[in-house]
Amino acid sequence: MKLPEAKDKFMQAWGTLGSSWGINRTMAQVHALLLISPDPLSAEDIMEELKISRGNANMNVRALIDWGLVSKTFKSGERKEFFSAEKDIWKVATQVMKERRKRELEPVLKLLHELSNVEGDKKDKNIKAFNDSINGIKGVVSKADKTIETIIKADESWFVGSFLKLMK
Repeated sequence: MKLPEAKDKFMQAWGTLGSSWGINRTMAQVHALLLISPDPLSAEDIMEELKISRGNANMNVRALIDWGLVSKTFKSGERKEFFSAEKDIWKVATQVMKERRKRELEPVLKLLHELSNVEGDKKDKNIKAFNDSINGIKGVVSKADKTIETIIKADESWFVGSFLKLMK
């Protein structure tokens, strides 16, 4: 397979995968392009490669910067902005986990904490059923949050070693 075809297949696949981490296909394709590019790219380079509009390119690059996956770089003598992606996949994975945790788990935990003890007669079966359900969900989500926090803080070699031990 020639490089242009391989790049296109990778960007399409990464675009599909992106929806699993909660981002849109084009944003993931911009990330894929920057990930495999040896040099930083301008918005014009991104537009041309992905055949997207300037607004679409700029909006998705800004979103990737917000996610902490892309950074702005400057080239001496150039007026254009250039962008590059983090190349260390472990850092990419942990950054995605951090963002998903911040955007998804933390708001759910906050809500569950607010809902965890409904006032009223604790003997009322409706109140008891509600509190039991909310506290059960809160327990599972809290454990998931702690697991993600551990992975985020973990060193890559520790994580891989621990994972391989689990697979035996």
